[in-house]
Amino acid sequence: MSDEIVFGKDLYDAGMKVRREVLGAEYVDNATTHVDDLTLEFQKFMTTYCWGGIWTDDRLERSQHSLLVLGITAALGKEREFQAHCRGALRNGITPDQLTAVMRQIAVYAGVPAAVSLQGAVRAAIAAYEQEAAA
Repeated sequence: MSDEIVFGKDLYDAGMKVRREVLGAEYVDNATTHVDDLTLEFQKFMTTYCWGGIWTDDRLERSQHSLLVLGITAALGKEREFQAHCRGALRNGITPDQLTAVMRQIAVYAGVPAAVSLQGAVRAAIAAYEQEAAA
């Protein structure tokens, strides 16, 4: 993206491609299949704005995008999103050992209770990622 800015449908398509690669097809299919008038518009907005506008910005590597999202979702206490993005971080090259380091940093900057409450999400993400890799 650094050499060109995409708009409209191209940005949506680029966002959907990255979203599926990071979160996995099953996760995205589930999020985009069960929609109504409210969530349909939101899904389009999020895919275009967040995934297309932010995640396609190659000034940061995908693993760096992942680490930022993990820190932010942890600090906000968004366990479901944190777990989904742990799996994405693993897909983006972050190792389980690096996730352990992330948890330590979350404990320092977002608080020990936040890190403790997210440990199960990390375990589940690692297990799911390993199962996915073995398939």
